[in-house]
Amino acid sequence: MQKKSPFDIVLSRHVTEKSRVLEQLQFNTSNPCVKKCDAPKYVFLVDKRANKQEIAAAVEEIYSEKKIKVVSVNTISNKPKARRVRGRPGFKPAFKKAIVTLEAGDSIEEKV
Repeated sequence: MQKKSPFDIVLSRHVTEKSRVLEQLQFNTSNPCVKKCDAPKYVFLVDKRANKQEIAAAVEEIYSEKKIKVVSVNTISNKPKARRVRGRPGFKPAFKKAIVTLEAGDSIEEKV
């Protein structure tokens, strides 16, 4: 069986307002409910056929120089949405997101 490249499994980072809030939860101390969230979470767009173990291994391999450790992976499959372009019906493509939780103290971003 041919081994997949980690870049075939993890397609890109998914940066939105909501994903940035997830990344910053570890620094939020004002709300007692989220004060216990000491591990950073990052959101990636992944291959639709990838499972959680493949995603965790791929993220650890891509960021191996930072020596990160993946604690858990949650996945979400989004269905295609109906859209109209120039009056014609069509669809936006379906995609799969993975929310990756790292160990406390680990980070993907460069510290400036």
